Amino acid sequence: MKRNSIKTLVITAILSTGLMSCEKNTILAPNYEVTSQQVYSTPLGYTEAMAKVYGAFALTGNQGPAGSGDIAGIDEGTSDFFRLYWYAQELPTDEAVIAWGDPGVPDLHQMNWSSSNVILTGLYERCLYQITLANDFIRQSSDANLSARGISGADATKIRYYQAEARFLRAYQYSVLMDLFAQPPFITDANAVGSIIPPQTTRAALFSYVESELKAIDPLMVAPQQNQYGRADQAAVWALLARIYLNAQVYTGTARYTDAITYASKVIGAGYTLIPKYDNLFLADNNLNTSENIFSIEYDGNNIQGYGGTTFMTHAPVGGSMPSSSFGISGGWAGVRTTSSLVNLFPANTNTTFPENGNPDYRAEFYTVGQNLTINDVTSFTDGYAVNKWRNVTSTGAQGQSNSFSDVDEPLFRLPEMYLIYAEAVLRGGSGGTAAQALIYINNIRTRAYNGSLAGNITAGQLTTQFILDERARELYWEGFRRTDLIRYGLFTSSSYLWPFKGGVKAGAGVPDFRNLFPIPDADRSVNPNLAQNPGY
Repeated sequence: MKRNSIKTLVITAILSTGLMSCEKNTILAPNYEVTSQQVYSTPLGYTEAMAKVYGAFALTGNQGPAGSGDIAGIDEGTSDFFRLYWYAQELPTDEAVIAWGDPGVPDLHQMNWSSSNVILTGLYERCLYQITLANDFIRQSSDANLSARGISGADATKIRYYQAEARFLRAYQYSVLMDLFAQPPFITDANAVGSIIPPQTTRAALFSYVESELKAIDPLMVAPQQNQYGRADQAAVWALLARIYLNAQVYTGTARYTDAITYASKVIGAGYTLIPKYDNLFLADNNLNTSENIFSIEYDGNNIQGYGGTTFMTHAPVGGSMPSSSFGISGGWAGVRTTSSLVNLFPANTNTTFPENGNPDYRAEFYTVGQNLTINDVTSFTDGYAVNKWRNVTSTGAQGQSNSFSDVDEPLFRLPEMYLIYAEAVLRGGSGGTAAQALIYINNIRTRAYNGSLAGNITAGQLTTQFILDERARELYWEGFRRTDLIRYGLFTSSSYLWPFKGGVKAGAGVPDFRNLFPIPDADRSVNPNLAQNPGY
């Protein structure tokens, strides 16, 4: 068990029958008759309710791992936030293919999804569901409600921190919707659940909202690295601002690279450092990586059980000749692999030993024994190198708590992303940074990647925007960045950059530019007359 974390609160929250209730809202609490007045009558009630706002990132329902899902119309195991997000951000790119024919899944790598795609609908609804939870908590934790319920002093102060964190989690989910769907329905804590039919926002308006919310809560958050593990702090706010500023030109038509430098620098200056060994980033005790991981989704093999998140990340890439015991699992699911396009970004392997395959860049965590680099059949697990980046074992080699469910936490923000944002923003003309400092940050990443050797360091002349795109893939592959990165570089749909089976063609093919956005799901448009469809769908 990981101690001193939000996870303890989430586990407590699972046991609380009143947790899900929002004024008897039948969508959120179909089986309970506990009112919000009861739930929020004590400071403990607020803590349990806040645990659900966080817990919805890792949990798929009240029961788990299956049987009472939060999201209707999709297999509960698939409905986990990170699994859905990973599908949307990785499967349509050069970083991943999948062998399975589950509903909606093959369409993603083939880039021929429709507005009824079950995976995209599930992700859209998961984001809105988590926004709904945050909205209710924010409304219930207003100063007026705290005063009316007789909550004051240290208890009220703690709840105000919770409220600021709920606003961050809401802003994060809106940033995901902005990136993927552009113009989703928009509702805040100003309106009670179910009180209005949500209006549709625009991408530019949503960008302004997310930016303003993050700036408003900045002074209200706990200082960097001072909050309970698993809870957001000021650094998480700055990291999200840096991320949206890097992509601002895509979202709004106006570049904000100077702002990206400013906020990436704030995170970097908050005392974070790289852990010594890249291989330890996604292991069962990665909750110890607090010097590098800025904000993570927590998982627990005994108490937070589901078939998404890092249970998916530790099981789905394992098959063929891969020894499941080395991954801390009882057996693999023989699903996801990578393409030669990602593999070829790394120096050539010198042998096929497990786990680093003899590659001088230790980030090349590919399993090659019995795997073909060339993909002839997407449905065959042995076509495409497997990835052993996530393993349900500790840094000392011990098995995770369960060999069925993962203990590995999933970082949503890591320090290297901030280094990479800083460098790219400088190269794209942002002010307030220098190319010399950018080079230092990139070589920090590469020194760690080369196991402490300077052999992988680059010179100033090698530092280009294309190099940064490739370095982002080498450092951040499979962490949910690639689709957004390729769009920012104009390469996601373009025929100028192809990868195996892009557009459903073995050699790769360009697709229409409307695929840079996902469609607003039919399921929501059928019940919300305010929603217009994204172009092309």
